[in-house]
Amino acid sequence: MRAGRLVLAMALFVLAGCAPARHFEAALVLADVVAGDGPSRLKARTAPPTRTAIRYSVSGRDHAGDLYAPGEGRPLAGVVLVPGAVPQGKDDPRLVAFATTLARARFAVLVPEMAGFRRLQVRPSDVRVVADAFSYLAGRMDLAPAGRAGIVAFSYSVGPALLAALEEDVRERVRFLVGVGGYHDLRRVIRYFTTGYFMAGEQWSYLAPSEYGKLVLVSAARSHVEAGDARIFDAMIERRLKDRTADLSDLAERLGPPGRAVYALAVNADPDRFPALYAALPQALRADIEALSLHGKDLGKLRARLILVHGRSDNLIPYPESEALAAAAPPSQARLYLIHAFLGHVDLSLSPIVTWQFLTRGLPDIVRLWRAVDALLAERAGAQ
Repeated sequence: MRAGRLVLAMALFVLAGCAPARHFEAALVLADVVAGDGPSRLKARTAPPTRTAIRYSVSGRDHAGDLYAPGEGRPLAGVVLVPGAVPQGKDDPRLVAFATTLARARFAVLVPEMAGFRRLQVRPSDVRVVADAFSYLAGRMDLAPAGRAGIVAFSYSVGPALLAALEEDVRERVRFLVGVGGYHDLRRVIRYFTTGYFMAGEQWSYLAPSEYGKLVLVSAARSHVEAGDARIFDAMIERRLKDRTADLSDLAERLGPPGRAVYALAVNADPDRFPALYAALPQALRADIEALSLHGKDLGKLRARLILVHGRSDNLIPYPESEALAAAAPPSQARLYLIHAFLGHVDLSLSPIVTWQFLTRGLPDIVRLWRAVDALLAERAGAQ
């Protein structure tokens, strides 16, 4: 066992030593999430879950996905797990490991195929794909007993997931929604990952951003520029996926006016220039961004209970976005867990040694993560 896992195991043993069964199980689930494909007590105590490729249809719309089920025993609740905007999509090893952990915790997990996500594209049409996946899962009493079902999403998929939970045909049935590293105002997020500046309370803060956000922006623009520009964007993305510091100037000089407008925003580091550069984007691209943004949407219609988790050191989507999302939800309907040390964007990392920083910041982080997992497990019985 790695030292970091040993530290986590010790901390969770203290947390769960005198706790009810579900609290102890939450400790096991959290430890298994950190373990990934490695050994854990949860793996030792449960049969390997099954993963089955399925096809399903909702109102004449055909979809595909992967269904994970407990290796033994019936599911206690269903979860639609929305993959992130990554090249491997639903087959990303981190997502597969997480879905498997949820199945070990007696969830039936449906991971829908989001074709655009594999091309780093998040589109307004993805909302219906998520809503259909939920409609199918929640309608299967063998997978979602008594209709107990919710949605779990990471990063940029939190937006489409929450918008899906607002769709009239599923709104009353979505019991819960877990969002890790999500957003509220997509325009603010773009300002951050291009310039590094974001508002924390009433003050501007700076955190060097990940380059990945720019790749998502350029990828989203491919449908809204001329074919030649789209091919150049493909080449840019391919080059930067191989080397995040690769020079793109030779490709940029071949762009037409719409492509140059997108590229100018992507490489801009001055927050004062952002409004004008954003306004110069192709109108259809700005319309997609506004459609996917949760800012300005009527979240008062939301029925799902929100469990939001965000790392303070997130350098792709800054943590105030989850604070804003929690504030926009109906009163007492959102719980927010801000993680100081162990969570970057959506990946957990543990210190290998016990230090004063671990005791003052790391251990409280483990408690917060444990509480978030415990809240999710409570949804299997519809309890709080």
